[in-house]
Order: sequence, then C-alpha cells, then structure tokens
Amino acid sequence: MKRVLIIEDEKDLAELLAFNLEKEGYTASCVHDGKLGLERAGADVPDLILLDLMLPGMLGTEVCKALRKDQRTAHIPVIMITAKGDEIDRVVGFEVGADDYIVKPFSMREVALRVKAVTRRFEHEVQTPTAELISIGDIVIDTQRHTVMSAGLEIELTSTEFKLLLYMAEKKGCVQSREQLLQKVWSYNNAGDTRTVDTHVTRLRGKLGVPGDIIKTVRGFGYKIEV
Repeated sequence: MKRVLIIEDEKDLAELLAFNLEKEGYTASCVHDGKLGLERAGADVPDLILLDLMLPGMLGTEVCKALRKDQRTAHIPVIMITAKGDEIDRVVGFEVGADDYIVKPFSMREVALRVKAVTRRFEHEVQTPTAELISIGDIVIDTQRHTVMSAGLEIELTSTEFKLLLYMAEKKGCVQSREQLLQKVWSYNNAGDTRTVDTHVTRLRGKLGVPGDIIKTVRGFGYKIEV
C-alpha cells in the first residue's frame, strides 16, 4: 500500500482526508504541526505528502524547501493544500518544490484523483531509452543523474520541472499541447488544469536563463523545444 503523510493543522480535515484515502487503498497518517511533520517525513519516509501551506511551528513552504534539501526526502512527491488560490501562491508553491496544488474548499474525490495521478507519474517517470545525455543548444540533460546544465551551470529543478523539460526535449521540434503535457507529465486528463503547465513552463524558463528561450510558446495551443 502507498503511504500518505498528511501535514494539516485542521484536525477534522486531516482525519477526513485520511479516512477517504484509506477507502481508496492508501495508508494515511496525520501530523498537525509543520516541524513535527518534517521530522516524521525524515524518520518514516512516505510515498506522498499532503502539505498545508499555513501551519504552526513551520510554514508549509519552509517544510517543502527542507524536504527538497534532505536526500532522504528530496524524491517524495508533495501536493500542497491551502486556502489561498491566487496565482502568486501557486507560483511560490511550485518554486519551493511542490508537485501539485489543491485549493480549499475541495472535494475528496478531487484529492483522491490528484494523489493517484501524482503517485502514478512518479512510478512511471519519463525515461530516455537510449541516450544518457541529451544536448539541446546550451542545455545538457543527464537522464541518469537527473541533472541539468544550462550554459555550463548546474540548475536546480524540481522533479516535475525535470520531467517536463525531458519530455519536451525528447519531442524536440514537435508541438505539444497543454493537454498532452498534462497527460504525459502530470498524468492528468482535466483540461481545466492547463494553467499548471503555463506556470511550470514559466518557472522552467526562468531557471534555465537565456538558454531557456528554446522553449517556444505556440500561441493558443502549447509549447515546443526548438533550437
């Protein structure tokens, strides 16, 4: 069974999330404090973390950053849960390493679907069948070490950003719609989530710097990598 750690200070909500996830076949545990949640994740590494943004002890953004810096927990997919739904809050969540974002109020069905989608795509990571290194312009992707060099500098990417870049690199020159990217990288089929793709592409370009200009926007459709 997949183990989900719920770090949420609203105890009733945390227990409701745990109850519904267990009905879906997951093992769920709850922690109601950010610092304690971080300690629990390091001591008993879960398969996925549902992380509230506003937490006592330690904010969710700080918890997420700390998770990404620890080798024991850096690989754990994180879905951030928050009452804040503004674009800037989503960007901050992705910037600190969150893999998905759910805004309160939400349905338990939505949570279950997102948890399933995120765990599925982490089980079936985008793989390059032949080359270990992919070079496009001034960007070099090491598919074995999961590292990216841009203009000679190593760039820190989240797991989702890496998968997005790798997938588009494998499809170099081919236009990928936002819906296609959601399905292949996020394992989503909901066209209403396409803003997630735009946010990640913007963050990815920013991290890559000038070489990131190879990621072209195809207006009204999607993106492609073109040197």
